Amino acid sequence: MSNSVKRIVSGARTTGRLHIGNYLGSLKNWVQIQNENKYECFWFLANYHALTTDYETPQKAGDQLIELYADLLSIGLDPAKSTIFIQSDIPGHAELFLIFSMITPIGWVERNPTVKEMIRDYDLKSNVTHGLLGYPILQAADIALYKGDFVPVGKDQLPHLEISREIVRRFNNLYGDIFPEPQEKLTEVPLLKGLDGKKMSKSLQNTIFLTASEKEIESAVKSAVTDPGRVYRTDPGNPEICNVFSYYQILDPGSIEEIRQDCKTASIGCSQCKKRMMKLLNDFISPIREKKDEFMNTVEGKAMIFDSIEKGRKKAQTVANQTIQEIKEIFHFEVKHVEN
Repeated sequence: MSNSVKRIVSGARTTGRLHIGNYLGSLKNWVQIQNENKYECFWFLANYHALTTDYETPQKAGDQLIELYADLLSIGLDPAKSTIFIQSDIPGHAELFLIFSMITPIGWVERNPTVKEMIRDYDLKSNVTHGLLGYPILQAADIALYKGDFVPVGKDQLPHLEISREIVRRFNNLYGDIFPEPQEKLTEVPLLKGLDGKKMSKSLQNTIFLTASEKEIESAVKSAVTDPGRVYRTDPGNPEICNVFSYYQILDPGSIEEIRQDCKTASIGCSQCKKRMMKLLNDFISPIREKKDEFMNTVEGKAMIFDSIEKGRKKAQTVANQTIQEIKEIFHFEVKHVEN
């Protein structure tokens, strides 16, 4: 692509199966941005980031890389339009992380909301590792390695991006104008809560997987929290505090008024409402699930996965090598032979 084309960079942590919150919160936007054909897109599976909380079971992230890559292809990411790769395939992520660590004040990372949220969500108060503390620095390196101009984020994630700008700004002030300061590309991020009404999170086991089977969908929705005040089938409900109703608001907004009225008048019970949601979710998930089955269970599909991984690795490596080489020249890390 021409140098005039702006670059956009984002990654997904490989801490488990992707869920519909991941899709609606970020991955769906990746596909939309890719298809706008306005940016040079770099999307990656962030398996180094998975180690910040799952370092005791690193094989968990490694064993599922192929399936997660298949997920990205199944939702519509196209290797012909985007560079799709695995973070650990590119050594430059670790190299730039180390370099950025040398210039980042410890106070910057200690106050960063990303770290605070992860410590809270994973209950890590007594076990904060250097890797977790350095999470925002690695995040900045992920973006800067490809000289990313934009990062797709929701409004609530803006503070997370600010530290990347601060690190890049400090590097540029010290060594010259090397990196663009990454700007936000604001995206609509619907808040899809977990089945228990809390934040949807794999660590809380309250998710609906992106390629869930019909049986998994049924089991998940049955466990979903509804209006706690509705004890009997004949009791009128309050949809505004019902978690299942919040799913309708995002997945089927056209039915909101009908569902609201039926709930308030007790025309339908929670069980009937959940069955309707099961069908809605299966209709939503089944095209992705079927596409993934094609990738994972056919010779042609598996060949495409491995070909795409290699293609993504080569494209990402080329850009990353250029960045690292530029830094080494600035730092005089390149020892040059001088003729007598």
